[in-house]
This record gives sequence, structure tokens and C-alpha cells, in this order.
Amino acid sequence: MSAGDIGIDLGTASVLVYVKGKGIVLCEPSVVAVDKSTGKILAIGEDAQKMLGRTPGNIIAVRPLRDGVISDYEMTEKMIKEFIHKVLGFRLFKPNVVICVPSIITEVEERAVIDAGTQAGARKVYLIEEPVAAAIGAGIEISKPDGNMIVDIGGGTTDVAVISLGGMVESTSIKVAGDKFDDAIVKYVRRKHNVLIGERTAEELKMTIGCVYPREEEVSMEVKGRCLMTGLPRVFTVTSTELLEAFEEVSTKIVEAVHFVLERTAPELVGDIATNGIVMTGGGSLIYGFDKLIESKTGIATRVADDAISCVALGTGKTLENLSVMQDGTMNLSWRRQMM
Repeated sequence: MSAGDIGIDLGTASVLVYVKGKGIVLCEPSVVAVDKSTGKILAIGEDAQKMLGRTPGNIIAVRPLRDGVISDYEMTEKMIKEFIHKVLGFRLFKPNVVICVPSIITEVEERAVIDAGTQAGARKVYLIEEPVAAAIGAGIEISKPDGNMIVDIGGGTTDVAVISLGGMVESTSIKVAGDKFDDAIVKYVRRKHNVLIGERTAEELKMTIGCVYPREEEVSMEVKGRCLMTGLPRVFTVTSTELLEAFEEVSTKIVEAVHFVLERTAPELVGDIATNGIVMTGGGSLIYGFDKLIESKTGIATRVADDAISCVALGTGKTLENLSVMQDGTMNLSWRRQMM
């Protein structure tokens, strides 16, 4: 593959782009702002995210990916095209592109990703499963006959997989991840404080004081919202203990997914995992205490990977560098564009 080929971590919450020879050169939110009356795209990425919840009636800010898959094909294609242009500029030759997808993806969803990448200007589109890319990015030697467990908590999906000999032995993908934690905060604040808060405020709460395991010392944060009783602005305080309660249902589903995969894994590989430990990646893994929660529920040492948010993109980049020696079956070559 030539220099300038790129890897894309096409996430529900954010898009990371890796350029061969340069590393990760772009990390922006997966948001597109559109003028409803004309259909014209006004902003993409960070500029569009600033518009969430703040747009006039004729402008909508949308996330074209939901639960890890494309929900708006046209917007996704334009978003990918804009990001490719942003990182590569004008090029005479089209780049080859590797795009990450959830471990459980339907053939229709797979085709949608391939088509979106091709229409956006890729010469060939390759797909790599997120847990495999995350494991590579976390520095795990996946080619050995040694079981390793990855828990990748993104914005739309949580992928749990046992990897050995370069491929996934057991895996599951659930549509419970970072976005569901945000939703849980909005619902909890509405029920407990009778106040409505926005998506961005919920995300800020999650990142600042959110926890899924009791903190040694309680922390709190002042929040602004709209009182549902009076309709007027209200300032109030939310504590980490409240968020622990709000997150309980969502975090339990992720722990159950880990149990589900472990129960289906061969005893020899479970023994390897007990020795090697569980590795967590993705932005959701940074919620305070997630490693402690999984360790307490499984009895297996658990750690959050260094640079957890970038692991999938870094793994994609390493795949670009070593595509010729990758294990068969790790990648799915675009089945439609062989003649290009």
C-alpha cells in the first residue's frame, strides 16, 4: 500500500483518521450540520458539534451514525469525504482506506460502509473488526496462540471479544455504550431533580464526575438546566454518588456481556485470560472505576489501555503498515471494487 493510505475509526461519537507515515492526524465528533430548506451541509465535525442543541429551526445538527452503524448514508458519505479531503488535500491518486466496524455487523451494514467509503473517494475499502484493531492498538501480540480479552466501549456499541491467532474466537457486540450513559444521566436528572439538561451537559457530567464504582471521595458538579415545573433556568448540584446510581443499569449490561463471552470461551483460553488479564479500550472505558467494576465481577485483573480512545485508530494504522502479513480473515477486502 502506498504512503497516504488512511485508516478510519468511524465511531458513533467521533471519527479518528490515521494517515500512513504520519499517525493520527484528525479526531473530530461524528456530527453534521445541515440547512433543512436547501439540504446544504453547513459544518462537519467540531464546528457542527458546537451547534448541537443551539440551532435555529432551519438548521439541524445530526449524528449520521447510531449504535455503531450508519443511520444516514448520504450524511456519512459526505462526512467521510470531508475528513479525507481535510487530511489529504488534493490527490491525483485515490487512497486505499481501512475502516473499523463493530464485531457483529450485518451484510447490509457492511455494504453500506464499503459504499460510503468508495463514494467518498477511496480506491479500495477494507474493513477491520473493532476489537481486533483495538487489541493491535493496545499493543497486544494477537498472532500468538494465546487468549486475550478486549472490552471496547465506544459511543454506540460495546464490543467484547476473545482474540487468539490473529482472529476473534468468541465475541459479542451490544448497542449499550457511551451514548446510553448520557441518556441515563438525562433521565436520572429529570426524574430526581425535575430538570431537563442537554446532551452536551450530560456528556460533561459523565466525563467529569461519572463513575461506575464507588469513588474514595465523593465529588460534585454544578449544572444548569431548565426546570420542568416553572420552565425557567435552574442551577443545581449533581454528585458522583447520584451518577453511580444512574449508571447502574447500563454498566450491568456491559458486565453481563463480558460474562456471556467468558462463558462461551474454551477453558484453555479462559486460563490465558486469567493470566493476561482483560484490557479495556474506547472512550467509555475512561469512566471512573470501570476496570475495578469488571475486575470485581469477574475476578480477573483488568486494566485500561494507554491512550484508550485512540487504540482502534492506532490498530488500524498498524494494519496499514503491515497489511501484507496480516492473518487471513482479519480483514474483509472490498468485494465490489476489485477492478479499480
